[in-house]
Amino acid sequence: MALRDFFISLSENQALSNTAQQYGLKLGAQSVVAGTSLEEAIASIRKLNEQGISCTVDSLGEFVFDEAEAIKAKEEILALIEAIHLEDLDAHISLKPSQLGLDIDIDFCYDNLYEIVERAYEYGIFVNFDMEDYKRLQPSFDMLEELAKSFDNVGTVIQAYFHRAKDDAEQFKDYRLRIVKGAYKEPEEVAYQDKLDIDINFIELIEYHLAHGHFTSIATHDHNIIKHVKYFVEQYDIPKEKFEFQMLYGFRKDLQLELAREGYQVCVYVPYGKDWYGYFMRRLAERPQNISLVTKQVFNKKTNTILAVAAGAFVLGRLTKKD
Repeated sequence: MALRDFFISLSENQALSNTAQQYGLKLGAQSVVAGTSLEEAIASIRKLNEQGISCTVDSLGEFVFDEAEAIKAKEEILALIEAIHLEDLDAHISLKPSQLGLDIDIDFCYDNLYEIVERAYEYGIFVNFDMEDYKRLQPSFDMLEELAKSFDNVGTVIQAYFHRAKDDAEQFKDYRLRIVKGAYKEPEEVAYQDKLDIDINFIELIEYHLAHGHFTSIATHDHNIIKHVKYFVEQYDIPKEKFEFQMLYGFRKDLQLELAREGYQVCVYVPYGKDWYGYFMRRLAERPQNISLVTKQVFNKKTNTILAVAAGAFVLGRLTKKD
């Protein structure tokens, strides 16, 4: 868990985040973040759609403590919804409540969410509530349930490392759910710490929602888990229309295309925007193999190799000096 904790701590370092934003995506993240602008994101979505892959799109941002910044985030998401509709793209929205004011005032956040969900509902676009750390979990679920009284285009995420995850999966079995392992540092009182415990819970949650739920988005790049899911759905005669494999933009592109060719629904999580640093670090924390994937798919480009090596040496040197 030491490596995971290391990357999570980096994701929470505001100074490094500010520095990363100054460099933009030049340090290599352009292969795992679909640009810093809406126009760049739309181009990436269109290309994936042409390959038979749908998208869930995240205008990056989180932990907002200023109302003006939250309103700006809301307007960006509304513009994204309009673009998806006008361009007739196979895509839906992923958002984080903390980006829209959860830490400022829950009623303010709810009003922002309502406006987004209502606009998306008018166009038949689904909105997924990404879950964050534990203290924000229940308030986010509460707002989701309230919105679901008026709209049927909302769903959420179940994080397998939480002890409460199975109860949450049962409570929200009639919703479209994305099942993930979890990417924040949480205490043992609320979350499993052992990788094996998390992996077992992850598989059991997937199986439960496939068998009992509305629609399941299986967030994994692990070919062993994918192989298990294929076997499970075949054994229990679960149609391919009831689930999708969901992967991150820039990761395992070969596997994404292979699954699409086999007739499985594949959805790619497409993040864009300037606030990419925390997202990028948590993806590395989620699964050590992601480091290898990034190394192969990002740093093998000649235009980024020198920058990547230099930046890595710089950060490592600074960390060593602190020790």
